Amino acid sequence: MKNTRLLLIAHIDYSPETGRFTWIKPLGKRVKAGDNAGCVDKKNGYYKVGFMGESHLEHRLAWFMVTGLWPKSLDHINGDKSDNRICNLREVNDSENQQNRHKPKSNNLTGLMGVSNQNGRWKSCIEVGKVRTHLGYFDTKELAHAAYLAAKQRLHPFGAVR
Repeated sequence: MKNTRLLLIAHIDYSPETGRFTWIKPLGKRVKAGDNAGCVDKKNGYYKVGFMGESHLEHRLAWFMVTGLWPKSLDHINGDKSDNRICNLREVNDSENQQNRHKPKSNNLTGLMGVSNQNGRWKSCIEVGKVRTHLGYFDTKELAHAAYLAAKQRLHPFGAVR
């Protein structure tokens, strides 16, 4: 692990202030010193760096280069996957990471987090850990979403209300 970190530091520079990775000593001929070392993964929107046949997510690589430890789970505090400044990263567990979601899941048909339609009424729920709490039924999806946001502010200390 220590050798990997030393090898990375010898070839790639990480700026904690900007969150950017640049090549110090490129391994290939198509890249020059000073070039950006990362690129966006079109599948998930995270930035990654290819190094010695392996692909590393930039936020995990940033944490490793600063602390010397590979994180179990990291969260972008401001929700921006491209912002890999060390001040925008925090180590969290999976439940805490889910609290900082800013968009509904892809299977959400309402377009609003915490809201679903049931028999013509709008149901609002929130999950903390693995416990789902029913917040009530509402006449509009906007009222149901407002109830969700109020509960999110109280119950999700790792999440930003948007």
